Amino acid sequence: MPAKRPFGPGGPRNAGYSGESTNIRISNPWHAVSVQCGSQACLAAKQTTGVRYLSAQAPRLPLADCASPAACRCVYRHHDDRRAGARRALESGSSLRSASRYPGEERRARGGRRRTDA
Repeated sequence: MPAKRPFGPGGPRNAGYSGESTNIRISNPWHAVSVQCGSQACLAAKQTTGVRYLSAQAPRLPLADCASPAACRCVYRHHDDRRAGARRALESGSSLRSASRYPGEERRARGGRRRTDA
């Protein structure tokens, strides 16, 4: 079985359970993927749970250490970027411990610098 890649000459690929690949054109330079594995996943796939890779740096599927590459059911899950959640405590709604030490007004912008940040 040929290795599945999240990207290629025609753009990133998302390999589905049917074994067929679908070309998806991604213009976001921070586009990321994670490996989504099924209930019968091998140890190598389970170790990548929760890890996001930039599309260009994602490992090929089936993974190099896959116990059963011929029956591999792993697929790529696509994300806008590698960030999984809010990066600052203020973005997540909680307060910083040091916020009480600074008597001035918060001057940082709430959103990020990327166009996709709201």
